[in-house]
Amino acid sequence: MEEKDYYKGYRGQTLEVLKKYKAYVWSEVDIVTNDATFNGLILPRSEQADDQHIVLKMATGYNIGIRSNKVIDIKIFGYKEAHYKIPEKEFPYSPKMPRVKLLGTGGTIASRLDYRTGAVIPAFSPGELYGSVPELADYCNLETEKLYGVFSENMGPEQWIGTAKAIAAEIEKGVEGIVIGHGTDTMHHTAAILSFMLQDSPVPIVMVGSQRSSDRPSSDAALNLIHSVKTAAESDIAEVMVCMFGPTSDAYGLLHRGTRVRKMHSSYRSTFRTIGDIPIAMVDRNNIKPLRDDYKKRRKDKNVKLMPYFDDRVTIVYYYPNMKSDIIDSLIDKGYKGIVIAGTGLGHVNKPLYPALQRAKDAGVAVFMTVQTLWGYAQMYVYDTGRDLMELGVIPLANMLPEVAYVKLGWALGITQDLDEVKKIMLEPIAGEMTKREPSNGYLIYQGGIPEVEQFISSIRK
Repeated sequence: MEEKDYYKGYRGQTLEVLKKYKAYVWSEVDIVTNDATFNGLILPRSEQADDQHIVLKMATGYNIGIRSNKVIDIKIFGYKEAHYKIPEKEFPYSPKMPRVKLLGTGGTIASRLDYRTGAVIPAFSPGELYGSVPELADYCNLETEKLYGVFSENMGPEQWIGTAKAIAAEIEKGVEGIVIGHGTDTMHHTAAILSFMLQDSPVPIVMVGSQRSSDRPSSDAALNLIHSVKTAAESDIAEVMVCMFGPTSDAYGLLHRGTRVRKMHSSYRSTFRTIGDIPIAMVDRNNIKPLRDDYKKRRKDKNVKLMPYFDDRVTIVYYYPNMKSDIIDSLIDKGYKGIVIAGTGLGHVNKPLYPALQRAKDAGVAVFMTVQTLWGYAQMYVYDTGRDLMELGVIPLANMLPEVAYVKLGWALGITQDLDEVKKIMLEPIAGEMTKREPSNGYLIYQGGIPEVEQFISSIRK
């Protein structure tokens, strides 16, 4: 074996420290520093990582980085190379169980980490999933198909259309539920566009992902997968939904309507929130508890309205103070056909943008207004600014979320280029993307430090 194979991924001063103590990758060690002693397994480093740290997997399952210039001794107890291969077992079939199809697009759901590259490797066959999460067999006969293997930021119109067509084909074949494995970063975009491309589904369409990969003790992957499969197999909610953690604990998951959901934290497991409304339901291993009764119900037919259209000449412009008109002008010059503005307050931008917005109107560009507050409505009749913008052809979209407005506008322009028809489509609620009012409990933010909130949190904290 070559020397580099003993020190996979390490280089520079860290490599010299490991060589000094003959501490190979996969050695079980005590690393002694000026501050403390750390016990664990030396892991390979990602080839793109720095040369300042030794990575140790501790007994807790968590990884830590130890600065090599603080190491004063390394004691070696043994060598145990880890092969992060997910066990594969044949998924049991039961004629009494419903058929559920899991379509994969990417993400960290049921995955392992390749420590050489730092990449997440998906486990996706029914056997791999059963080996990882055997509880899935309690709910359904699971079939899987990998549609794409991309990070969620690389999902776009091509993948949205392909996913919609694949889902429609499976529904026509008689599956009783669909689960879509997806990266979390843009899951709310995909949930929204599928809500428009797949209308009146007879079965649940459940999007699921995980914030933390399966090799981590705090991973949410298994529970999210269990909850989503249970929902697809048993729920009577026949809509596009996102199924992710409810609280930060493992207590239950939430089912969010695909057009009212948004990722709201970069790392929390409970990152997905329903905005300006309440979730459709709670789900745990044993129960699905609806929180509202206005959802579309499961049916026994195989009919779904497939509308896989999208014009990618659309964009979101997030307004900020002192924005210049050349932002809008450049979009017109580049041939964009639709612009969604996330405006301030009730739906405002500054006056220097007015000439560019007039030019957009004259060029036949559809311009719609949402609010960057996310909660609340675009109310453009209240102030002169709003009324002026409407005179310039800017159309308010009530409480539609900016990302939802973006995908709906691309979808609408994919159907027709007639601006009157586009306006009609945008203003007609199709999948709950606009609501007549925000419920009293549709805006809840637990702001730490405020006495009444702290008292409430302490009463429910486990």
